[in-house]
Amino acid sequence: MKHGVCPWWLGYLLASPLRRLLQDPAKLLAPYIREGMTVLEPGPGMGFFTLELARFVGAGGRVIAVDVQPKMLERLKRRADAAGVSDRVDARACSSDSLGLADVAGSVDFTLAFAVVHEMPSAATFFAEAAGASKAGASLLFAEPAGHINSEQFESELATAFQTGFALLDRPTIRRSRAALLKKL
Repeated sequence: MKHGVCPWWLGYLLASPLRRLLQDPAKLLAPYIREGMTVLEPGPGMGFFTLELARFVGAGGRVIAVDVQPKMLERLKRRADAAGVSDRVDARACSSDSLGLADVAGSVDFTLAFAVVHEMPSAATFFAEAAGASKAGASLLFAEPAGHINSEQFESELATAFQTGFALLDRPTIRRSRAALLKKL
């Protein structure tokens, strides 16, 4: 079952500091991000993970945050500015049928696809575009909310990722989520 795009106003709840009790961005991302990396984050909402990604990549890194909702990006930019990391966050609007990443082809080191693939009109298009933006050997942390996506649906999305050039590296444990760490071949 496909779900629609999360309403922009729900972004306030998703960016709440209380969410850190369930999913601490620093702990979740630390094993995957290094200074100087280029990171892709589709569907960043208001930046719950984005701000931590920007801190981890440092002044020499870049976070490309793409979203279909201008209001989410507006708030993300404000939060990044307040956190002092706006210089490394490239917040971009995209269309519902494309992430619009042609200009970053083959340059992404890591992609965070957190609770977003089920909102895409096509998982195949999403993974193909993420693969096109990624360097060989880049990793992609793919997580879906267990409350929205059952294990069969998750495995189907994962099979789609394999068809677009990703391989399974690990199945990390993330609270309330189904997750896989992938590598671009």
